[in-house]
Amino acid sequence: MATLFSKSNSSETANYSSIYNIDINGLNGKPLSLSEFKGRYILFVNVASKCGFTPQYKGLQELSDTYKDKLVVIGVPCNQFGAQEPGTSKEIESFCEMNYGVTFPITEKVDVKGSNKHPLYEWLTQKNKNAVSNSKVKWNFQKYLVSPKGELIDYYYSITSPTSSKITKHLK
Repeated sequence: MATLFSKSNSSETANYSSIYNIDINGLNGKPLSLSEFKGRYILFVNVASKCGFTPQYKGLQELSDTYKDKLVVIGVPCNQFGAQEPGTSKEIESFCEMNYGVTFPITEKVDVKGSNKHPLYEWLTQKNKNAVSNSKVKWNFQKYLVSPKGELIDYYYSITSPTSSKITKHLK
């Protein structure tokens, strides 16, 4: 991966990766280029269709609609928490459109933890890649906010509403 920037920590210098160079496919199997979202905030959310937090799709769509000029919400289906996203790509797409009118991008189903963790979630959860913090994805609908310059701003656990001021304060 290419280097985004260098950051000095006292006497050591580390190189960090650019989120825009990470490859991920959309739900349709076609590449989703994160670089096309440069200059906008990106909110990554690991989503699942059969979770108690699934109604957050409504708030995610509202957030996407309200801040469409400066934010893109990207749903990332994951079946690692309670097997709550067992569906195929077509089933996930149909569920999101029919039940919540989702129009924001949704990626292929990936792992967000463990030995098969997708490179996107390696970047989001590892300070040696994102230069900000280490974290663990605790459950479905955990959110990661990335700045228009491709820098991790913060992450929010599942209980944080998509329209919470913790998130929207960065978008105003």
